[in-house]
Amino acid sequence: MNEFMGLIDGAYDAKAAGFMPGGASLHNCMSAHGPDNASAEKAMAAELKPHKIEHTMAFMFETGKPPMNTASHPRSWVTSANDHADFPLQNLPFGVFSRPGCGKRGGVAIGDFIFDLQTAHEISLFNGAARVAVEAASRGHLNEFFALGGSSRQALRTELLHLLDEKSLQRERLQAMGSRLLVPMVDCQMHMPAQVGDYTDFYVGIHHAMNVGKLFRPDNPLLPNYKYVPIAYHGRASTLGVSGMPVRRPSGQTLKPGAEVPDFGPSKRLDYELEVGVWIGQGNEAGEPIHIGKAGEHIAGFCLLNDWSARDLQAWEYQPLGPFLSKSFATSISPWVVTAEALAPFRAAQPTRPAGDPQPLPYLLDEADQNGGALDIDLEVFLLTVQMKEQGTPPHRLALSNTLNMYWTVAQMVAHHSVNGCKLQAGDLFGTGTLSGPEPGQFGSLLEMTEGGKHPIALPNGETRTFLEAGDEIILKARCHKEGEVSIGFGECRGVVLG
Repeated sequence: MNEFMGLIDGAYDAKAAGFMPGGASLHNCMSAHGPDNASAEKAMAAELKPHKIEHTMAFMFETGKPPMNTASHPRSWVTSANDHADFPLQNLPFGVFSRPGCGKRGGVAIGDFIFDLQTAHEISLFNGAARVAVEAASRGHLNEFFALGGSSRQALRTELLHLLDEKSLQRERLQAMGSRLLVPMVDCQMHMPAQVGDYTDFYVGIHHAMNVGKLFRPDNPLLPNYKYVPIAYHGRASTLGVSGMPVRRPSGQTLKPGAEVPDFGPSKRLDYELEVGVWIGQGNEAGEPIHIGKAGEHIAGFCLLNDWSARDLQAWEYQPLGPFLSKSFATSISPWVVTAEALAPFRAAQPTRPAGDPQPLPYLLDEADQNGGALDIDLEVFLLTVQMKEQGTPPHRLALSNTLNMYWTVAQMVAHHSVNGCKLQAGDLFGTGTLSGPEPGQFGSLLEMTEGGKHPIALPNGETRTFLEAGDEIILKARCHKEGEVSIGFGECRGVVLG
């Protein structure tokens, strides 16, 4: 959100379409279940051991930080998970996937593999609360799993941590099942994690709000309500899609400078926005606000989110009610839901507000939330052009930001959204709004980087960009780092512009 205010069933196989792997190729479903694969994980683990170095080097290249030394932390018998940049044992995000001949089902990312929750449920790996949770999480959407709440989610996570630990008593049994239980990610296609009933996009990135406000109101970049209200608008759930879906350039009305009558045509100022998505877990009854001290109980997890934006359409349509066609054509998310439990080590105090800023109103203020309700997550944006692909050059990083640039916490977003009695439901999705930092190199949109298109960005291969062109691919990434903790990541959120 900003100042202006083949896709099938939410899935897209980008590799099959000739793009970079936002989805994944699908093959060999029958052989994956055959008797010759009884020791498949052992063979695959041996084959994938060299990737430990590959993951580490890629991690350092993209972030400038080496992965945390995990020697003193639990390790997994899934060898690719150990020192994995995104999906070590300490993460275990949930998602929905499929492979040839098999319907959509729930899974958990572990290293370069997906732990098949449907198979795990069928062979009765879990008991008690974890059994109830895995039954819900094994389906083709995670809505019912989200609705169970944090205690059930934690029960399943705890059992998964035990099962996948290298010291697990069930290790030999699980390894013997091979790819029936542990599916290589490269053989899978990811889908939307949940059926999204409602999607709300917030505007809590204060530096983005300031940067964009300065373009249009240099003397008064922030409107008076910004520091009192977690600003948001309702988006379109129908055009949400998982990483890898194609992004078709939208058409609409635009008003050229000096003109009095608008033109109609394709957007010439297509942009991305670097955001984090927030998945709602347990909902509330209509008319019953969620107290800020209880808001955390209603958050199931997090993902990356790209709020694609047509800036020229937006400039003409946004007054007086906010964006419409300029935002409703596409929103991409990463497929894995990183749970609140996995992010617990990376909680932080909410940054102190600048002197002179008002304190939040009482319904938005909670001591525990202020002391530990913020998240410390590094966010990155990369651009890969058609020419870069042809030259074999890596994607160029456009920005590195952090979730500590949020003016409002996630709990404050939930509390404000429901304070009027609005009913939230399991599987609802929030966007944070663009999370830019205060300095160049930290801006989460091209609108900010180019100052409204005035200053093109120079790319390392000699190309320039003011806004996105046909074939451009935007890649969002997120990683968490903390001294003494194992680093975890979110995977990727990718999208290629068509036309």
